[in-house]
Amino acid sequence: MKKIRLSKKSDLATLMGIFAHAREYMASKGNARQWGRTLWPHQDVIEEDILEGKSYVVEEEGNIIGTFYLDYGENPEPCYLHILGEGWKKGTPYAVIHRIAAREEGQGILKMAVEFALTKARCVRIDTHEDNAVMIHLLKKLGFVCRGIIHVGHDYDDGRLAFEL
Repeated sequence: MKKIRLSKKSDLATLMGIFAHAREYMASKGNARQWGRTLWPHQDVIEEDILEGKSYVVEEEGNIIGTFYLDYGENPEPCYLHILGEGWKKGTPYAVIHRIAAREEGQGILKMAVEFALTKARCVRIDTHEDNAVMIHLLKKLGFVCRGIIHVGHDYDDGRLAFEL
């Protein structure tokens, strides 16, 4: 059975391995630009996420199979204030998911993260690179709607498709 828990400092090496796997997987699916050019996310970012209590892992039988960042509140993601396109339909508060990644056996991690986020806020927002066809497909399957483009300011900011549920 899969369960979600806060990440611990002792999880760091495992998380960095999961992100390395995710970069390779994305590149193999035609999405080498997102995370790949800068080896994003950097270890210091993940360490900060853990210290702030915003990094989560998904475990199955005691093994970490996925990870994600979650924050929520009135304005948990400042770069979401400026969106080009249709714009957000739901107001605040909202939950934001970032840095979601899984091992090969980590199927269903996004759905779990979204369901968990919905226990924190009535609205969930997430963004991804336009080349991330796998993530875009999964988001639409879960009922997310693309609301426009945001700029994150890191990882060769090409702009990101911004989704809302």
